[in-house]
Amino acid sequence: MTNSEKLKKIFADSLGINKEMITADLQYNSIQEWDSVAHMALIAELEENFDIMLDTDDIIDMSSPVKAKLILIKHDVEF
Repeated sequence: MTNSEKLKKIFADSLGINKEMITADLQYNSIQEWDSVAHMALIAELEENFDIMLDTDDIIDMSSPVKAKLILIKHDVEF
């Protein structure tokens, strides 16, 4: 599984939605499933699966799958 596929799966699993819903247009709070509780579950899964520790600014800035990818790249995750 590539890191892009892993990221998409983590989003889908954490938010409880289909992978098809994970698009560049998806934004935090744009769907009912992506609330603050799901956001923290998403953060925990990203940290565990990519073996990183996100700082507060990264957690707050992670407002879309695209932004998540950019943050992960900043933490030396390759895509």
